[in-house]
Amino acid sequence: MPETNKEILTKANAVITAGDYEGFLLFCTDDTVWTFVGDKTLRGKEAVRLWIAETYKAPPRFKVTNLIAEDDFVTALGSITVKDEDGRDAHYAYCDVWRFREGKMVELTAFVIKSTVQEGNR
Repeated sequence: MPETNKEILTKANAVITAGDYEGFLLFCTDDTVWTFVGDKTLRGKEAVRLWIAETYKAPPRFKVTNLIAEDDFVTALGSITVKDEDGRDAHYAYCDVWRFREGKMVELTAFVIKSTVQEGNR
């Protein structure tokens, strides 16, 4: 039985939190497009690779509170903690809307907001 898009996203998140950034990129199409609403749009796997290298100095920590799937879309709602430029934890709330094509992540629309609440304190 083929994996569901929710299962694929769950596996991709586990790989990236383990620090395997290249393994995570295997879940993305070559022509993936990531839009961070109000900020920037990344076009193609190489642009995402560079963004990951710049942004994730240490593997991110996710807490997914809801995964909602319909047709080719999976919406993930949760929190993420990353290291900032000074090496301190920076906390964000997020809502990611992923579109899948043939079992791979082809498009991301991400709504990310700086949070003062740590991921374990919700």
